[in-house]
Amino acid sequence: MPTAAPDTQDIALPQEAAQTTTPAKDAVRIKDLHKSFGTLEVLKGVSLTARQGDVVAIIGGSGSGKSTMLRCINFLETPTSGKIIIDGEEVETRADGTPANRRQIERIRTRLAMVFQSFNLWTHRTLLENVIEVPVHVLKIPRSEAIAQARVLLARVGLADKEDSFPAFLSGGQQQRAAIARALAVDPSVMLFDEPTSALDPELVGEVLTVIRDLASEGRTMLLVTHEMRFAREVADHVVYLYQGRIEEQGPPAEVFGNPKSERLQQFLKSVS
Repeated sequence: MPTAAPDTQDIALPQEAAQTTTPAKDAVRIKDLHKSFGTLEVLKGVSLTARQGDVVAIIGGSGSGKSTMLRCINFLETPTSGKIIIDGEEVETRADGTPANRRQIERIRTRLAMVFQSFNLWTHRTLLENVIEVPVHVLKIPRSEAIAQARVLLARVGLADKEDSFPAFLSGGQQQRAAIARALAVDPSVMLFDEPTSALDPELVGEVLTVIRDLASEGRTMLLVTHEMRFAREVADHVVYLYQGRIEEQGPPAEVFGNPKSERLQQFLKSVS
């Protein structure tokens, strides 16, 4: 697939698949996204589309704008300009990029779940309490129902025997798996992973990647910022390479990793191999 211009790269289904299956609906679409912090422009017109069931791996060097892009999608950061569309619904914004409808943002956030680098678990609450917090207090799910579902999710990530444990008494890998269970508790339509293994010791990375791999095999829509190149190649449907706030190259993993067109991407892959 030829590389598109930096401000117009939308991720598309492979042509052969599009001819034989019903095209999936867009789960996330961002158009000409810009984000500045003072005079520092971090995102310089990023456009991409992830369709339902896509696993999109976002790679690039430090400072390329990967995490900022994810945080803008979830409005943890306010975009300077551009459009964000979730499940076909465009986020209403003012001229300066700030949300115009706070209730809409709160509703859209229930469709998104983000897993951070640093786990972000509530340290004064057990794993079970961490997982039920949003379902009970935000989604207003009955506590007994939320607890039953939380136990299913903790078992799913291999933590069935840790529901009464506090985060401080768990390994980093266990904490991150608990964070994934917490994200799943809202039954999101899209999961955002911001370098979920970067804070882990090497021997703990595999257990977290195994959980993410299982989620990908279920057909969950995921945008995954990662520095695990082998994992991205094996799991992703599409790979996006960001360089200095722009999409430098994108395409299927076999093309991006096996036949990179951009010299910058070639150098990046050499540096992380």
